[in-house]
Amino acid sequence: MRIGISQFYDPYGSLIDSLMTGRRNKLPPLNTLKAFDAVMRHGSLRAAAEDLAVTPQAVSQQVRLLEAHIQVSLFTRQGRAIAPTKDAVVLSRYVESGFKSFADGLRLVGRQRSTDRINLNVTPYFATRYLIPQLDGFRRLKPACDLRLTTRIDTPDFDRDEIDVAIQWGYGDDWDGLQTSLLTRDHKVICCAPSILNEGPPLREPGDLVRHTLLNVGVPNSLWRDILAHLRVEARRPDSAVLFDDASSMRRATLAGMGIGLISAPDAVDDIKSGDLVAPFGLDALAEFPQDLVPGFYLVLPTSGLDIEIVTAFCDWIRSEDWCGFISRQNPKGTLS
Repeated sequence: MRIGISQFYDPYGSLIDSLMTGRRNKLPPLNTLKAFDAVMRHGSLRAAAEDLAVTPQAVSQQVRLLEAHIQVSLFTRQGRAIAPTKDAVVLSRYVESGFKSFADGLRLVGRQRSTDRINLNVTPYFATRYLIPQLDGFRRLKPACDLRLTTRIDTPDFDRDEIDVAIQWGYGDDWDGLQTSLLTRDHKVICCAPSILNEGPPLREPGDLVRHTLLNVGVPNSLWRDILAHLRVEARRPDSAVLFDDASSMRRATLAGMGIGLISAPDAVDDIKSGDLVAPFGLDALAEFPQDLVPGFYLVLPTSGLDIEIVTAFCDWIRSEDWCGFISRQNPKGTLS
């Protein structure tokens, strides 16, 4: 159903009206900003209209009202096509930030009804290997906490998914616009099944790696490339590569003899002790690998997240835990520093 622009559904209307009291002569109507934001996000009047469930004419009218209000041309028009001006690009950053602030504020106010609940998303490996064995410590600290735990690999949309805090695998610069704290590095060991040494192409030195199938986690990262460069292996494509959604699947593939895997150090130690895997170049082959190139598990949350008391308490607790030491205590004779 298409409706007129004056009938936009406006979940922020009453809040904005109160914020605008005494300033309505300075700020443009909210619907003009909503229309402008939609056009900038979608790149066309028609797509913006579809998003807002109104007509393209209604969107165009609101954009013109905004231009008249601020007395600045925001788009150049050629027939039905439009292109943003430099002023529009600048303004869009502030409008987008403003709507995000509205959403953060509404989310924060809504959370006041359930101050002891925390919605947490954790990458599956960290959840099973690190967090769950230690989570009772936080439960003792906050016995009334209503903790909701999900385990997904991808970084959540904190507003859409109603997630307060996430623990994600990656690098420190992977989450623009969000607060991040490194919890522990995910040191890797180059591993393979014994059958690869016995039956496959030679694997006596790092240069032989490019003759094998290299297994990797299928998220954007340059880990194998960086490791090959560190080992001074000629920068050329390996014979083949296989990508997996998560580290557990890659580990199972390595155990099955599918190729050479980069296995997290705690798992590598366990699998080598059991005889299921071998480290052809030794456990310490990557001991001098630059720390800033080693991925890790990061605490990730919106900038407004720490306004919620229970979220602050959880973040303080998880940052204070010695996660590297926790793994060392589990494998006292085989961990990497």
